[in-house]
Amino acid sequence: MARWRCFQKEVNDRLGPAHAVYFASYEAVKQAMGGNDDDGKHHPFAAATSGACATIASDALMNPFDVVKQRMQVHGSSYASIAQCARSVFRSEGLNAFYISYPTTLTMTIPFTATQFVAYESLSRVINPSKDYDPFTHCVAGGLAGGVAAAVTTPLDVIKTLLQTRGAASDAEIRNARGLRGAATIIKQRDGLTGFTRGMRPRIITTMPSTAICW
Repeated sequence: MARWRCFQKEVNDRLGPAHAVYFASYEAVKQAMGGNDDDGKHHPFAAATSGACATIASDALMNPFDVVKQRMQVHGSSYASIAQCARSVFRSEGLNAFYISYPTTLTMTIPFTATQFVAYESLSRVINPSKDYDPFTHCVAGGLAGGVAAAVTTPLDVIKTLLQTRGAASDAEIRNARGLRGAATIIKQRDGLTGFTRGMRPRIITTMPSTAICW
């Protein structure tokens, strides 16, 4: 229990700066691209581009921590703390291990965020055309947008997870997986196309509340 409380504290300490960078980047790019202009027009391209830039910036901060989190969540993990896990990964695999999945993470998060923000902006125009401040419509639009984005990007999340946990795998083929294509090949050979949808339902269920309240 103490380990879990420590883990939660570490997560919260890192989520604050990451979310600050995320939304600051989004608003700055959206403003620069005219997405905030009060001209009555819909700006889906500005929303998609702003979302993509936001996730590139925030993922650069969060990716190392995400790798450590995945290692600690693997069944049978012997790590007692985030610091211990980080030191062990660095000593055995080097700095590159913390960013081995960064390109794959971006391959997933850029489509996710672009889809999410376009869906959110579009749904908001339909649900709240007057653009009056309404927490309920923000939550509904955010939740639905997150669900759509989560479903679309589940295959890439499966691939990312394999890459992030390969260092702790006992299977030699998985441990030596290299890049997006290599991980995808392993998944397809072992589980077929259905392997890429593994965890889609819980992913949607867990994503919708978080994307609803983040607005």
